[in-house]
Amino acid sequence: MSERIGRNVVERVLISGILVLDTPAHFGNGDAAGLTDMTLARDPRNRTVALLTGASIAGALRAYLREYAGGYGYRQEALSERLFGRIDKRFSYQSWLMVDDALSVATDAKLTAPVKPVPVNVELRDGVAIDAKTRTAEDKKKYDVELLQAGTAFRLGFELLSPDGNNDLLDALAVALRGLQAGTIFLGQRKRRGFGQCRVAQWHVRRYDLRTPQGLIGWLADDMTTGEAGVDIMALLKAKSERVQDRRASFRIDATFDLPGSLLIRSGAGLPGEPDMVHLRSMRNGAETPILSGTSLAGAIRARALRIANTVWPHDASQAAYLVDETFGRRIERSTDDPTGSRLIVHEGELQGTHALVQSRVKLDRFTGGSYPQALFSQEPAIGGEGASVRFVLELRQRASDPVTLRHAQVGLLLLVLKDLWTSDLPLGGESSVGRGRLCGRTAMLTRKEGERETTWLIEQVGDRLSATPVELEDYVKALWAYRMPERQREGAK
Repeated sequence: MSERIGRNVVERVLISGILVLDTPAHFGNGDAAGLTDMTLARDPRNRTVALLTGASIAGALRAYLREYAGGYGYRQEALSERLFGRIDKRFSYQSWLMVDDALSVATDAKLTAPVKPVPVNVELRDGVAIDAKTRTAEDKKKYDVELLQAGTAFRLGFELLSPDGNNDLLDALAVALRGLQAGTIFLGQRKRRGFGQCRVAQWHVRRYDLRTPQGLIGWLADDMTTGEAGVDIMALLKAKSERVQDRRASFRIDATFDLPGSLLIRSGAGLPGEPDMVHLRSMRNGAETPILSGTSLAGAIRARALRIANTVWPHDASQAAYLVDETFGRRIERSTDDPTGSRLIVHEGELQGTHALVQSRVKLDRFTGGSYPQALFSQEPAIGGEGASVRFVLELRQRASDPVTLRHAQVGLLLLVLKDLWTSDLPLGGESSVGRGRLCGRTAMLTRKEGERETTWLIEQVGDRLSATPVELEDYVKALWAYRMPERQREGAK
């Protein structure tokens, strides 16, 4: 009989934190039956309490660490596999990190004492697929989703089994948890369209040296009042971030626009007595706030990007579609299509300085000029004007394995879309035919990140002229015109 080799665990590190949602999130239960098309996961013992499974948390941390250390699109990374385990052809390697399921709690819940789960508030969000050619809703492609409101909190729990003489696992975990602390890890479904943005503002760490009687007894006693609390997980764990180098590459647009007119992104069915169409609102800091949803913004940007690409290559529709699919993800048209995730992260934006105004409208007969009977309806758009603005963020995550020509062409495509938004040529939301949804550019901070190196450009509207004309950005637009689709992809498209 062969000798069994233990894991040689010499220390247990217990970490807890309060996770707070900055934007609505959907943590699904995988059940197709329900009052909505996409229902939330809930605690089986109390259906009013939301559940965030440990598997979802661990998966998000593992993906973040793999991309941080290897770059976006990197498939295998030794450090993340050592921390979270892996399966190969012959053996499976257990994770050194245990992640607890998280239940919804109060935002001011204590980390040094047991807490009681609390019920959550939810909001419903409608979605529909838009035909890029007609800019109208596609048939049988409307859905609704149940979301946790922004401000919902969860108590996280982690336990790291630290082997003798190995500090790399602790450093790797600290880097991953720092992503939650900084708000750069999104959780749940549709997180690339603004859902699931979250942060951890407070940590509590307890460390037990199992080689000493005090440490072993302390771990068995599970005294939550011991340990250290703080806001910086790297300092609490005494980790060294330089051991894990950031190899991610991205292009980020942080833009603020004026809203001189009105904007109408229709929300779901409202309460009795409300107008027939109400601009979309979402809870922010305890109050209903008009927003620019990430799904609406992404849909408009994708349609315009496809139109630009078809203009650049009027006789090569396959190349235009390939570039857009590589940027925004492949749309599923048939059951045989393979889905791909979007490389463009679209954040939700909050409208500032707007007010609500109910407007009554009526449908007219184009032949007689009279109104249709029973065709009177009311709308409540977000009305802009002087001081009204909206800020949103676009982040293009680029793979190091992609050709430089593709990466530069993607940036050039986004810059042309930004120009159309800036000059009010690309309206957002509904009823663009009557002048709604047109923005005017105010400021835009562009950031090109390659590992630890960053390059930034600031574009600012001063009167009727731009304050700067960065010559380097023109090279990305030229790269778009010069881009050529790989031959192997062209053969596959045929």
